[in-house]
Amino acid sequence: MKIMRPIRKDDYEALNRIAVESGVGFTSLPVDETLLKGKIDRAVDSFSKHVDKPGSEHYLFVMEDTETGEVVGTAGIEAAVGTDDVFYSYHHGIVVHSSRELGVHNEVETLTLCNDYTGMSEICTLFLREVAREGHNGRFLSRFRFLFLAEHRNRFTKKVFAEMRGVSDENGSSPFWKWLEEHFFSLDFPTADYLTGVGQKVFIAELMPKYPIYVNLLSKEAQAVIGEVHERTRPALKLLLSEGFTYSGYVDIFDAGPSIEADIDNIRTVRLSRRLPVSIDSSIAEGKPEYFAINTKLEDFRAAMLNLKVDEENQIVRISDKTASALKVENGEFIRFAPIVSGD
Repeated sequence: MKIMRPIRKDDYEALNRIAVESGVGFTSLPVDETLLKGKIDRAVDSFSKHVDKPGSEHYLFVMEDTETGEVVGTAGIEAAVGTDDVFYSYHHGIVVHSSRELGVHNEVETLTLCNDYTGMSEICTLFLREVAREGHNGRFLSRFRFLFLAEHRNRFTKKVFAEMRGVSDENGSSPFWKWLEEHFFSLDFPTADYLTGVGQKVFIAELMPKYPIYVNLLSKEAQAVIGEVHERTRPALKLLLSEGFTYSGYVDIFDAGPSIEADIDNIRTVRLSRRLPVSIDSSIAEGKPEYFAINTKLEDFRAAMLNLKVDEENQIVRISDKTASALKVENGEFIRFAPIVSGD
């Protein structure tokens, strides 16, 4: 069985292995011992912290194979970006150059540096190792977070967003960054990506063009990847779009990958979720899981894929002993759950 749980300090080696496997462009997991251990410490503190409103908290989870104890994936949520470090994006917009007298009307695409996502919650740091890419594990790794958002609403903003990894090749070269490097920077993409990951962002403000960039001045290669995602990111993008996330014109400043956003209440998994107390029933068969479920705890948070039976008359949900153990719940405690597959 695969479960999701909060990261622990003894998960460093597993997280470092994921950081190495994720490769260049996965900015939120730099291969740096100090930074990774700092992320773990911050997450451990966040799960134990009393919170009235979202702040600098970072919730980092790992997927664990309960049979082997191996960590096979990770996913995270930032409560509010830009509170500790400046958070930059490009807004992909349009300016109009028009002359009625000459009968000329030109619409030109622009990229404008901005901080518009400052203070908003972000779902981030999702990576599933190759050994676990089967069944519903990918969906589980992403969608359990929506149940967590729904359960702990005071810890997050009304709207959440996700930065999707943009296009780069097997050597870590980004067509978009290549143009910026040539005209404004003397740093290759892997170096710039690494510096951002370790928190050294001052070079962005110092070297990034202060005025809007006219897209038609970029190389054809750079123009072609604006708003496009890395081939490994396409399944994640498809899933988020199916959950109700939409593109609002923001792209990453390094690889031009799109940012997508949604109101928590409009996310499909949140809309379909229910919250009921459990009754542990040994007659409930294990079988093929049909639901994602989470307990309602923080430091002892658990999520799992499972079978259950809703007792509508008594307004309880019946789960097996094994499931109860995996979710760390007892009779009468609440879980939040949603169907893995739905026709909605």
